[in-house]
Amino acid sequence: MEATLPIVFAPGLGCTERLFAPQIADLGAWPFMTIDHRRHATLPEIAAAALAEAPERFALVGLSMGGYVAFEMLKAAPERIVRLALLDTTAYPDTEEARGRRRVLIAAAERDKLQSIHAATYPRYVHPARVKEPDLERVVRAMLVETGAPAFARQMTAILNRADFSEVPPTVACPTLVLVGDEDAPTPPEHARRMTAAIPGAELVIVPDCGHLSTLERPEAVNAALARLLAG
Repeated sequence: MEATLPIVFAPGLGCTERLFAPQIADLGAWPFMTIDHRRHATLPEIAAAALAEAPERFALVGLSMGGYVAFEMLKAAPERIVRLALLDTTAYPDTEEARGRRRVLIAAAERDKLQSIHAATYPRYVHPARVKEPDLERVVRAMLVETGAPAFARQMTAILNRADFSEVPPTVACPTLVLVGDEDAPTPPEHARRMTAAIPGAELVIVPDCGHLSTLERPEAVNAALARLLAG
């Protein structure tokens, strides 16, 4: 794959371009853009805005909510996506318990309670052994503050109302990486295995000692997997 292929990064809920800082640094001269998913309250709107701003053909890397955006982009313009990386995400609907947690967090965002949101979500996002790691916590907190409560509420509303994407993986026609942390609580490895089985020729990578935010927790493993995908 030519090194000029643009890469489009789709961040997760409450995350910004910082989520992919280790990957962007590793890519060197590869051109890239990061989707701004703070402006809209539905995934189709986010995907449409991203496609309007993206290059004609590109590699797409989505983590968590970014994976949901990727599925919408695949539905709308599959011919434009040359390589696909689905990191710590799922094509499958929430449980009722998960939907209940999302409603609680939307209510907290509407009251501008970013600290309570961070306290509720951060321990679920990272490997249990890294919850008290100050540098990692600082980055995740900073991304949430940069996102802001109103945008977080819009993002969570979009996720809560997302479509069932289970029919999308079998339609993926480009080389695909499915990667997940072995201790990912929000989107566990069994979801990654199921997606990999559904996507023709997809590669599955399960990263050891890693939670939901693999790009920050285990950047070396993520970078190596992305390098294989982009070189294929």
